[in-house]
Amino acid sequence: MAEEELAAFRESWKEELTSKNDEERLVCAPSSDVPSQSGQGDLRKRYFEDSKYLNTADSTSKLTERECTDDASDTEDQPEYVSIARSLLDGRTSPLLDRIQEERTRRKRQYQNTTNACSKSLQQKQKQQQQQPQRKVKKEEELLDQLIQDLNEVNDIPFFDIELPYELALKIFRNLNCTELGRCAQVSRAWRVLAEDGVLWFKMCRGEGYHQEASVSDSPCWKSTLRDCRNSAKTVRSNWKNRVGSISQLQFELGKVLCDVSSCDSFVLAGYTSGDVRLWDTLHWDSTASFLKINSLSANSVPRPQVSHVQVNSSVAAAAYEDGCVDLWSTETGGEPLLHYQSPERPQALALGPDSPSLGSAAGPHVRLDSTDDRGYWRTLCRAQLPKTVESLVLVPGRGQQGPLAALSAGDAVYLLDPREEEPRTLHSVYGHPVTCLDASDYQVALGVKRTGWAMHDRGNKIHVYSLETGKPVSSVGDSLGDFTCINLRDSPPHLLVCGNKDRRVRVFDLRSGSSVASLYGHHLGVTSVQIDDWKIVSGGGEGLVCVWEMRMGSKLWEMHNRHPVRHVNFNSSTLVTANIPDDKSPRGACITDDDLTAHRRHRGVICHYDFSEDALSQDHILPICRSDYIESSGYNYNIGLTVPYDRLPGAHPSL
Repeated sequence: MAEEELAAFRESWKEELTSKNDEERLVCAPSSDVPSQSGQGDLRKRYFEDSKYLNTADSTSKLTERECTDDASDTEDQPEYVSIARSLLDGRTSPLLDRIQEERTRRKRQYQNTTNACSKSLQQKQKQQQQQPQRKVKKEEELLDQLIQDLNEVNDIPFFDIELPYELALKIFRNLNCTELGRCAQVSRAWRVLAEDGVLWFKMCRGEGYHQEASVSDSPCWKSTLRDCRNSAKTVRSNWKNRVGSISQLQFELGKVLCDVSSCDSFVLAGYTSGDVRLWDTLHWDSTASFLKINSLSANSVPRPQVSHVQVNSSVAAAAYEDGCVDLWSTETGGEPLLHYQSPERPQALALGPDSPSLGSAAGPHVRLDSTDDRGYWRTLCRAQLPKTVESLVLVPGRGQQGPLAALSAGDAVYLLDPREEEPRTLHSVYGHPVTCLDASDYQVALGVKRTGWAMHDRGNKIHVYSLETGKPVSSVGDSLGDFTCINLRDSPPHLLVCGNKDRRVRVFDLRSGSSVASLYGHHLGVTSVQIDDWKIVSGGGEGLVCVWEMRMGSKLWEMHNRHPVRHVNFNSSTLVTANIPDDKSPRGACITDDDLTAHRRHRGVICHYDFSEDALSQDHILPICRSDYIESSGYNYNIGLTVPYDRLPGAHPSL
């Protein structure tokens, strides 16, 4: 039975090969003999035109009439395996190609029918509208034909021996990186068009963190945009490592002692002992600071109360005073406060939502949360009273429409305050183990615990990390004998935590394994502030030293020193803001009524702004002290003209 089926299959195969040889003989015959050969010739021509997407040469696809006749006569006397080999050499590798060729013929006929229908409709419109010129109608026909032809050309993309729709091929290419897209662009013209699609490079640019708020139409070539962003990031990273850029000091007035500093994005907010609050926009650092008016109650009091805490985000700025007043301003308009209220005691903590208009304040054991409603008006969401005095307050980022969530530390306990709940929820509480520092990210809360007395046998102080969803501990890291003074979990990379300790070390922990990634020694009076990104660490110490470390090598890149402890460190990809705030707010001889104010400059504190961007070396970013032209009169405000390297001499050659 099997032999009979094999014999029948061989006979059917022979008949199929014989019919194919007859078709090839008809194709190679002169066009004047058979009228229907024009369709077959167009089909063969279309086949070799489409074969350019498979990287086959057009020059080898055109056979002369004589050569084709000879080949047809030879195939009649050749064995079956020779004809099969010849069909393989002709490109017919599978029956699927025959179906593809039939589909192309069908599409071509459909395109011709569509073109004829469009031309007829255009002729009818031409008869109805005699006032339109003939040339305009012909131009419309040509544009329509060209549009349909372009759509048919880019509709299918060749993938080996099959063709895929353009959208499906685009989804496949989305899984490739830049290097793989560059290799695919060298395969064929069709693949090059697909590999250079603007949507692919736009999503890749946003995936790497560039132009997050842009749309596809904002750039004519997202491939070049991504290349420029990468080159710029490489230059900025080199400037960070080599300390190349501009350094400026944000000063207010002589005789004012700095009390607190906060920064976010391009804004820097500072509060002084005189009760003044000043806001700078670091995008234009030599512009005058925005003036924020104090509330009338604090303004009329004599002497005016000092500023105890300040906070700023991208939309609002807040300040708390020693007399219990809290003011909130808009960073766009400034001027009069948007919100003002009086606390029963001196504020101990102040916090703003990193990405939402919400304000939290703590005065003694009393806690208050305020936020905006749907119409933009500020409303008090909740008020609570804890058993002990609140020492630190942090608002959890990434809450969105859920409302603010506050994490508070009071003595040896940590609480979560949600306006939707009646009472604060206890997250951590161990008697005799006070909480020394606190920070929160979108899903976790980290706190440093000081172990004393009978608990010292447990290998020293710890940092506990709790989950906000479950309220249970996730990890416990650290075994230092010194107290943890600062933690940064919100700005750290995923699964990493950076902290500072009184034992002079900066430590980086992996929360997944609980192990230490880096331990850096550099501040002999303890670490006071710290921040980390994917490759560097910036730390500040009580001795006034700001250090920049490379995390992978564990080495110090550079350092800067100023008087007073570093209480604030904040950086982004190209800028760094540091603040040296004195502990003594009323130093001896620092009264504003003194005659020689410059003699007490060392008591006032300093705010430094570092710019490592590519244009930081331009003339506008040079300090005014280094841009003297020897025309201005030298005065009391340190207007000193340096001889080199930035002076502009009158009448000098422009190249100098």
